[in-house]
Amino acid sequence: MKKLTILTFMFMSVLGQCQDFKFGKVSKEELKEASHSVYPEANAVVLFKKQHTSFPFSKTNGFERETEYHERIKIYNKEGYEWATKRVDLYNESNAMRQNLVGLKGYTYKLVNGKVEKSKLKNENIFKEDNNKYWSSKTFTMPGLAEGCIIEFEYKIKSTFLSIDDVVLQYDIPINKIEVDIITPEYFNYNKFVSPRASFVPKIQESKRDRKETVTTKERSGARTVSTEFKKSSFNFEENVVKIYMEDLPALVDEPFTDNIDNYRAKVVFEYAFYKGPDGAVKNYATSWDKVIRNIYDNDDFGGQLSKTNYFEDDINNLIKSTASDTEKIQLIFDFVKTKIKKNDFIGYTSENGVKNAYKEGSGNTADINLMLIAMLRYAKIKTNPVLVSTRSNGVPLFPTRTGFNYVICAVETEGQLQLLDATEQYTTLNVLPKKAINWQGRLIREGGTSTWVSLSPNVVSKQLVSVSVNLEEDLSFKGKIRQVFTNYQAYNYRNNFANKSKEDLILNIEKKNSGLVVTDLDVKNVESLANPVSEIYNFSYDQSAEQIGDLIYVSPLLFLSQEENPFIQDSRDFPMDFIYPTLEQQTITIIIPDGYKVESLPESSRLDFNDKSVSFSYLIKQTGNIVQLAKKMEINRTIILPEYYADFKKFHEFIVEKNQEKIVLKKI
Repeated sequence: MKKLTILTFMFMSVLGQCQDFKFGKVSKEELKEASHSVYPEANAVVLFKKQHTSFPFSKTNGFERETEYHERIKIYNKEGYEWATKRVDLYNESNAMRQNLVGLKGYTYKLVNGKVEKSKLKNENIFKEDNNKYWSSKTFTMPGLAEGCIIEFEYKIKSTFLSIDDVVLQYDIPINKIEVDIITPEYFNYNKFVSPRASFVPKIQESKRDRKETVTTKERSGARTVSTEFKKSSFNFEENVVKIYMEDLPALVDEPFTDNIDNYRAKVVFEYAFYKGPDGAVKNYATSWDKVIRNIYDNDDFGGQLSKTNYFEDDINNLIKSTASDTEKIQLIFDFVKTKIKKNDFIGYTSENGVKNAYKEGSGNTADINLMLIAMLRYAKIKTNPVLVSTRSNGVPLFPTRTGFNYVICAVETEGQLQLLDATEQYTTLNVLPKKAINWQGRLIREGGTSTWVSLSPNVVSKQLVSVSVNLEEDLSFKGKIRQVFTNYQAYNYRNNFANKSKEDLILNIEKKNSGLVVTDLDVKNVESLANPVSEIYNFSYDQSAEQIGDLIYVSPLLFLSQEENPFIQDSRDFPMDFIYPTLEQQTITIIIPDGYKVESLPESSRLDFNDKSVSFSYLIKQTGNIVQLAKKMEINRTIILPEYYADFKKFHEFIVEKNQEKIVLKKI
C-alpha cells in the first residue's frame, strides 16, 4: 500500500510538470476527472495556484507593490460550490495607504457533449462593499456552476504600501501545485516567519538577481524659441528573490474542539524589517510589542478617545450620584453602556467615527463601545485600562504587528484583582467575555502607554447543576420534577440561545431532543437578571428508561440525561482540544421505587481522573430504603488537551459512556 501511495504521488508530480497552467488552457482530461486520485473524499481541489509579488517603479510614485493571483479549481460535487465564491479584502486608509484590485477576469469551464464550454465572469457577479473607513472588500461568484466543472480566475492587487500579503500554502481542500514568487528590491528587506504549528515546512528557495531601471525626464529650454529635450538616466540594483514551488499539498482538515484551525495552516508571513538606502544607511522597521502598543495608544482613534468625557459627564454624574461603592459604580456604568450603544458589524480596536458620535447616535463599532466604557469608568475614579485582543478568528500573531490585534476590551482593577469587561454584547457579565475574545492573552495598556500581557483564560468554573426527583410508576413510566441552574458561561450560553424564545418553543426544544419526554409547568428565571444564575424548572413524564424482561425491571437511572455516544470518534488527532472555560456538570437524581419492588442490583460507584485531574468523572450511587440516589459529576479543570493525550482521553470518554448505560435492576417481591 505504501508503494502504491508513493507511485501515485510520483504520477501526480509528473502530471503537474506536464500540465499547462496558462490562463484559459483547461484540458478535457481535467474536466473528466471525477475525483481526486489521492484524496477521493475531497469536494474540490486547487489544480494550480500562483502568487507573484513584485515592485514596479515609476518616476511619480517610486516603488509600489503589485501582487498577481491566478487560481484554477476543480469542483467535483455540489458541496464544492463554496469554492466558487472569493472575497478579497482591501485596505484603504488614505491615498498614501491604499490597495486596489485590478484586472479581474474569470471563467467557468464545463464539458458538454465532448466539447469544452466556458462561462465568463461578468460585472453582475462582482460585488463591492465598504466595510468601514479602513477596509473594503470585493466578492465575486463564478457563474454557470455544475458538478465536475473547473473555475479559473486571476487578478492583481496594487498597493501603495510595502507590506507583503501572507503566503497561504494550505486550504481546506488539497492543492496540486503552487508557485509563489516574492521579488523585492534590495532596499526593502523582510523577515520571514513560517507557521510553527503547521503539519509541514515549506520549501523556500532564495536567490538574487540584477535589475536596471531607466527614468526619462523632460526638460524645456530657450526664451523665444522653446525646445524640449528628453533625458534618460538609469540605476542598477539587486533584487531578492524568494520562491516557493510545491506540489501535492494536503487539505487542512478541521477537528472538533479546535480553537481556530487557521492557527495550524501552513503559511509564510513577511515582516518589513528594514530599509537600506543606496548610501548604505539603514532604517529599522522591525518592531517590538512595546513599540506596537505605543503607536496604537498614540493613535487619536484609540488613545485620543479615552480622554473625551464632556459628552457623557452629566449622564454619568446622575447615574452614580447615590452610589458609594466601586462595585456598584462598575455595574451601573457597564449596564448603562450596554443599553445605550448598539454595535454595528465592524470589529476593531480603533473608533470608527469617534466615541462622541457613537454616543449621540446610539450605535458604534466594538471599539467605540469599549473605549467609551473605559473612559466612563475612569471618569468615575475606577482604575480602568484597555486590553488589546486578537480574537479567536484572527488567530495568534507570529511576530509583533498592529494587525496582531483586532479587538479591545476593558480591564478594571479593584482590590488587586483584575476584572475583564466587554459591553458589546447583551449577556456578558464581569469576567464573562464573548467567546471570540478568549484567545490566550491580551495586552493591557496603562495610562501613559506602558503595557503588559494579561491572561484572557477564564479561571472561574462555569456550572450546570441538575437536580431531579422522580417516581417510578406501575406502568414503568417516570414522573418527576427537574431543576437546572446555570452559572457564568453556562448561563451566558443559555441566555444567548433561549432568551428570546417563547415558553412553548422552549418546551418544544426540550421535548424534541428527548423522545418520550413530556414537559409541563416550565418556569425559567433570571434570564434578564444577569447578576444571578439562570434557573429552569419543569415537571415531566418519561417512558423510555425502564424495561421489563421476565420478572426483572431494568432502569436507566440517568433517564434522558444519559450521554449515549462518545463525541470523540477519531482514531487519532492532530490539533489540541480547547474547551475554552472550566466547567462543572453535576447531576443529582433521586428515584423513588414503588411498593412491591426490591433492588436486585445497582451499578458500581466509581471515580476516574484524567491526566492528573485535568478532567475528572465520578459516579456515586446508593440505596436507602425505597430510594435510590445517584450523583454524577464531570469536571473540566484544564481547558487544553494536547494531541498526544487524545487516545487516553478517548478511552476516558468511552468509560463515561459505558457507565451512563448501566442499569438498576429491580425485582418484583
